[in-house]
Amino acid sequence: MSTQIERFEDPGLPEHLHRKADTDPKAAKRAEQQVAILFLLSAVGTVGTIASYIWVHPQVYLYIPILGSTNVQQACIGLGLTLATLTIGLGAIQWAKKLMPDVEQVQERHEFRSSDKDRDDLTKTVENRVEETGIARRPLIKRTLGLALGLVGLSPLVLLRDLGPMPGKYLDTTDWTAGTRLMLDPANTPIRPEDLEVGAVAQVLPELPAGTERTLENIGKDAVLLIRLRPEDFNLDPERLSWTYNGIIAFSKICTHMGCAVALYEQQTHHLLCPCHQSTFDVTRAAKVIFGPAARPLPQLAITVDANGYLVAKQPFTVPIGPSFWERNSKNG
Repeated sequence: MSTQIERFEDPGLPEHLHRKADTDPKAAKRAEQQVAILFLLSAVGTVGTIASYIWVHPQVYLYIPILGSTNVQQACIGLGLTLATLTIGLGAIQWAKKLMPDVEQVQERHEFRSSDKDRDDLTKTVENRVEETGIARRPLIKRTLGLALGLVGLSPLVLLRDLGPMPGKYLDTTDWTAGTRLMLDPANTPIRPEDLEVGAVAQVLPELPAGTERTLENIGKDAVLLIRLRPEDFNLDPERLSWTYNGIIAFSKICTHMGCAVALYEQQTHHLLCPCHQSTFDVTRAAKVIFGPAARPLPQLAITVDANGYLVAKQPFTVPIGPSFWERNSKNG
């Protein structure tokens, strides 16, 4: 019994249907205008985003049936950014579908690396194809795309203002002064040494004069951690030991690496850990860095008690608090 093997024949490609924009100059012009309009809408979205951030009050809320109570500023910023980015994508898709070259080609594939000549030819072909996209012949698209892409990058730059001002000399001083009472946060009550057991940790803030409002900025740079150890656990020089009181030691809560909040304390090892980049500080040695990227110890606040038995600061911080890269010698502790 003989077996007949049928030879496969390439059926070829179906007849290529040209787009209307390929044959009708008016259709091509309309497509070009549609792309330009989308890019212009992107520019409008970016301008709207920036305007919403600057002029719409952040505390204004509006009830929307589907979304509920919505912050108007955040909603406007979100809509603006959506319009700015979405219309750039839609414009690029419309441009590719209706205006870029629509030519069917067959590329022979080879198993091995192409010759240097073929590779050079490919590079030249790519350069020619870029030229064929028509960007040089369509200045309207080129200009509106440039406008959209140029403006859309402004939104993140403007929104960076929410990260706060550049510190400069801002971190050089805090609200801690000689005699300032340590107030438990958030209770805002003074604290006595007997309120802390051995191994306990507490966050405190400086007592402010009557009528002074505590701001988020001040809370951030004034925050101090109180930790109570047994006095014999300390390995400090006489000066630093005099800054403690009955085993209680105080450090700035701001990590000296990137300014994160140091909030993890391990009682067995007496180590403070920054959760952001794992900088680790030895409490028994005045918060000396024993691991991680931090360049200097946590600033220590000298403490004592006042006539009423409450913990108070002996003096302000002797070095700036916060990250080491803000205009300070990282070796100072």
